Amino acid sequence: MPSAFIYLGVMLGVIAIWFALMKRPVYEAVLLSFIILLTITGTWGNVFSYIHTGLSTSLLYSMTAFVAMSIILTKTKIIDSCVAIILSLLGRVTGGAGYVSVIASSFMGALSGSGPGNVMATGTLTIPAMIKSGFPRELAANVESNSSYLGNMIPPSSNIVAALGAFTALYPAMNITTGQFWIILWGISIWFVIQRLLTVWGFCKYYHVRPMAKEDLPDLRKVLREGWQGLLLPVIILLPFLLDYLFKESFFTARLGAQGAKYFSSSLLLFIAGIASIYACLIAPDKSMIAPKRMAKMFADGVKSISPAIGVCVIGYMIGGLFKDMNVAEEMEAFIVSMNFSRLGMVVFICLLTCFLGMVIPGSSLVVIFGPTFITTLASVGVDPLLAAAMLPCICGVMCGITPPLGLGMYAGMTLAESDFGKTFKNNLWWVAGQFLMQVVVLMGWLPILGL
Repeated sequence: MPSAFIYLGVMLGVIAIWFALMKRPVYEAVLLSFIILLTITGTWGNVFSYIHTGLSTSLLYSMTAFVAMSIILTKTKIIDSCVAIILSLLGRVTGGAGYVSVIASSFMGALSGSGPGNVMATGTLTIPAMIKSGFPRELAANVESNSSYLGNMIPPSSNIVAALGAFTALYPAMNITTGQFWIILWGISIWFVIQRLLTVWGFCKYYHVRPMAKEDLPDLRKVLREGWQGLLLPVIILLPFLLDYLFKESFFTARLGAQGAKYFSSSLLLFIAGIASIYACLIAPDKSMIAPKRMAKMFADGVKSISPAIGVCVIGYMIGGLFKDMNVAEEMEAFIVSMNFSRLGMVVFICLLTCFLGMVIPGSSLVVIFGPTFITTLASVGVDPLLAAAMLPCICGVMCGITPPLGLGMYAGMTLAESDFGKTFKNNLWWVAGQFLMQVVVLMGWLPILGL
């Protein structure tokens, strides 16, 4: 057996025992696995080098900026007003509450950066609305949780930063900008949103779901008057990246040079989150929330959500440095390639592997540690490496979030919907199957993708 699989087995075993069985925080499990790997590989002498690798990755600070932005957007209730506007527009159609959940939760999940957090935030509006219009409780829980986790693959989700880093490390000569990468991700995300909408439509037909009652709908004029400013957030966040994509050569490269345009694209990740945060503070309906003392408490409380995510990423980069020295990725890639999979076989195998790994390892860690391996093995059978990189947040982040036992979104949705675990779990399997099939279809190149 290749030593790569021994190291991988050790890491998975430690994480499974410490996180899944002992119910300890995942960052503790990943850190413990790193310590054990250092011991069995005899690489303690390089520990400071690995720590430097984990802390010096510039993409890490972009993740921190977007996670901090997500706290501000959630705590200032701006997301709630946006959901209310969408609900007032679509709630009138049959099954409208479910469609609202898909559209609002997938987009808000991209902004909030937290699948379970987004379930709890938008689900307080969408889940009761779905139940009132005839959705079974277990279905309402899964519509919300599976829609919220789409945010992991829709820019500006922080998962995407790690995927871009994996691609640029492998293919620096392609000089892909953040804007170009984001356009491709939006092109992919559209298909998954459509898939979710069609799934809701099918369940609505099966359960004979009704439109929302008129008295349960938010008043459109009122919610627009109170929350229209929140609708400008997508423009503030997304427009700079769209302009970077459309005018990279004709404007930015012509005026800043190739290197200047490259650094401008990279800097967008840092300052856009700050600008969006400032705008959110300016339009916050409750101005007391942005008082210095309240803001300090907001971030102090938010440390509990920021620290684990950032900690896992830092340790993930450290493990990635260790695995690089041990040639783990190369051994895994050589072993997988030696199995002589066809293109379809390799796509199915990688999707199954990430589904299995995602049961015990968070999606962001999967992207950081194994992203380059997944890209190169898929590319070896003819999958476009840029498409493979853009799918990393999907096959790792989304699938990890909806597949038990790590599928925290299902538990959050189940709590709000007060649904039975057994029924919710069985219904969730349909969503997992749909997600898996859609991943295979996209990676096989059977659908046109914007930007490719």
